[in-house]
Amino acid sequence: MKILVAVDGSEFTRRMVAYWTAHEEWLGPSHDYTVLTVVPTIPPRAAAVLDRELLHAYYADEGEKVFKPLRTFLDGQRIQATFLSKTGHVADVIAKTAEDGKFDLLMMGSHGHSELAGLVMGSVATRVLAGCKVPLLIVR
Repeated sequence: MKILVAVDGSEFTRRMVAYWTAHEEWLGPSHDYTVLTVVPTIPPRAAAVLDRELLHAYYADEGEKVFKPLRTFLDGQRIQATFLSKTGHVADVIAKTAEDGKFDLLMMGSHGHSELAGLVMGSVATRVLAGCKVPLLIVR
């Protein structure tokens, strides 16, 4: 099974990774894991005044901040994964990556807001669910 694991480095990511590694059905050599983080883009006007190399370094550093503890943890669990950092609107990039990569499953954590809070504030998980045809496992 080809599994995309969307992470942001939050407590909700830690819960989701703990769930993932505690359930044998999601582990094993028959699965191919890609860990994705999405760094929101700098607004265009601000990005226009920044050096291109500096901007790319910023995006790479932000992605690596999320990946570093996950790499250590997954290495300790003997789980091999590909790490992928992208920039853009978080929910859109996650959904597009899941579909374009032909993943069998998308796994992500969620804050677990109530339905009303989700309607008022929106949530990445809600937007991914609405915009993605790949099966989604949300861990709260």
